[in-house]
Amino acid sequence: MTTLSRLLRVAAVVSSVLAVASVTSAQPRGPAQPPRTARQAAPIDLTGQWVSIVTEDWRFRMITPAKGDYPGIQLTAAGAAIAQNWDPAKDEAEGNQCKSYGVAAIMRVPGRIRISWEDDSTLKIETDSGRQTRLLRFGVVPDSAEATWQGASRAEWLPHGGGFGRPVTNGSLKVVTTKMKEGYLRKNGVPYSANTVLTEYFDVLAEPDGSQWLVAKSIVEDPTYHNDTPITSSNFRKQNDRSGWDPQACTAR
Repeated sequence: MTTLSRLLRVAAVVSSVLAVASVTSAQPRGPAQPPRTARQAAPIDLTGQWVSIVTEDWRFRMITPAKGDYPGIQLTAAGAAIAQNWDPAKDEAEGNQCKSYGVAAIMRVPGRIRISWEDDSTLKIETDSGRQTRLLRFGVVPDSAEATWQGASRAEWLPHGGGFGRPVTNGSLKVVTTKMKEGYLRKNGVPYSANTVLTEYFDVLAEPDGSQWLVAKSIVEDPTYHNDTPITSSNFRKQNDRSGWDPQACTAR
């Protein structure tokens, strides 16, 4: 076979391969599937009514500590000055009764919470203590120049739970919150600043007796008022009904 014949045969083979590829690529593949919404992609079910079970820091959460009583908290000089000058009457006069119900503290406030889907990309948390509402948005968080008690929260699903040594459903919710009003981590004036970045992880635990528990881990990063990074875990047990819901307004005392 001459060199020319070999070249012509190779060209014919290449042409045939390209033709088959062209026909294959032209075949209809069906309509593209739209991406799943955050609600559809949820690896855990956070919805329902949950009641807080206070298993730690009882005397700081169930009653209002005295001024200056904040062991375990390392405040900067500016933060300590605010705590030492805590004045609930002044907060009331200024309309700041909700300072201890802001986003960095609200999951530590004893009471009940209700979690539901506001829409397919927004989880809503309502509290009966202080009558607060949090919106946890997946994807783009609307830009707002105004700080609020509950701030602006961006949520995302994580593929694995927190691993607490007990049965954990396959997934976790991470929430990062900014743009919050200055508030109190504890009722007695232990402050957090408006520059705080709050990171939370929500996990659902299943117990052998069939009960479900929500664990909310909170990490407060606030170099303005804190020399350390306060980290807490708050526990909630899921209720089978909506009983016990008792909305109460914020109180400064």
